[in-house]
Amino acid sequence: MTKLFATRSALVATILLLVTPAIAAAQQESEAPPPSKPGKPISAGEVLSGELNAMKIRDAKNAGKRVAMYQITSEPRRLPAPNGLCDLETGPETFQLVTSSDAQASQLKSFVGKEISVKVDEVACASDPGQMSEAVVTKWSLVKK
Repeated sequence: MTKLFATRSALVATILLLVTPAIAAAQQESEAPPPSKPGKPISAGEVLSGELNAMKIRDAKNAGKRVAMYQITSEPRRLPAPNGLCDLETGPETFQLVTSSDAQASQLKSFVGKEISVKVDEVACASDPGQMSEAVVTKWSLVKK
């Protein structure tokens, strides 16, 4: 009789151990935070600030040569029409900085991993396959702090 009681107790304890985390996970899912609000709008002439990241990507135009791609990670920003939120709930948070010269690329190289600010002259949603950012800043200038 004692052996039967011990077996049943062990079975009940095992079931409780398996069920309790599932119940806790279901409760956490039901308490999901409310959806985020869209970010502040950004348009030509405004300043975009954030941490500068660099990645090496293969350039399709130069026979697959590896080139540096620079990206700012910022708070969500809403782009001017017709781009709007770039099919995102809050707007893009990552912005690729397109360099138009070697001088711009070398200028950014010294700021990788640091907080920078750029004046945005042209910005659009990312549309080309393989782009690593949600939005692309094609014309910009570095703002000195």
